[in-house]
Amino acid sequence: MKSNPLSIRRTVVGLLGFTSLAVGVVAPSTAFAERVNNVVLVHGGFVDGGGWEQVYKLLKAKKYNVSIVQNPTTSLAADVAATKAVLDAQDGPVVLVGHSYGGAVITEAGNDPKVARLVYIAAFALDKGESVNTVISSAPPGAPQPPILPPVNGFLMLDKAKFAASFAGDVKPARAEFLANAQVPWGVDALGGQITAAAWRAKPSWYLVTKDDKMIPPDAQRMMSKRAGATVVETAGSHAIYESKPAVVAALIEQAATANK
Repeated sequence: MKSNPLSIRRTVVGLLGFTSLAVGVVAPSTAFAERVNNVVLVHGGFVDGGGWEQVYKLLKAKKYNVSIVQNPTTSLAADVAATKAVLDAQDGPVVLVGHSYGGAVITEAGNDPKVARLVYIAAFALDKGESVNTVISSAPPGAPQPPILPPVNGFLMLDKAKFAASFAGDVKPARAEFLANAQVPWGVDALGGQITAAAWRAKPSWYLVTKDDKMIPPDAQRMMSKRAGATVVETAGSHAIYESKPAVVAALIEQAATANK
């Protein structure tokens, strides 16, 4: 079905500004006795897995087995398939971690039996039947508008000149400039993929809310994390918190890996 470029852009901007979601919390009850040693990291839109490097190093120093998914961000189905390929290679239970759009990916891929715990880093925690396209709400007056350009050949990009301020406000300027110029085009088809079953309804989750986020408003993050029944940590920081404060991100992942719940 052919998409209307203007409609797609409005959908994305509207979603990134939403402040309310239907609430349907299901508290997980699974108990764990041992540390989960396998960690799989999933990136979001506009970036690739390289941004996880510092988090990776911190976890490796703690003797975790860490894998990074290079999902193509072309469609939710393709990204879930890429994630499951990495999950298949793990030798035991997994802590599955997603940033931003990667949250939608882990919500679906997290139904894999190897996934024991979910960690959302400023991420979309969607529910069954939802997609990035269908979870729409009007942005509140005065809310920052992510500088998403109109789609070109089915892909979205951020305005390079505004990338740092919106996505990576607390990242070193040279690094933020590099990220702006190394953007991975985000496929509009990825926005339409619907969740068939939300993994957080059956498995425990953790959520890092970034209080200075200009991409997904903090209030939206709080609503999604509450709905998921997640253990929540809040920190000052931009959407690129995994780059600017890797220790905070790694600490939350380790909290999930060692939790008795």
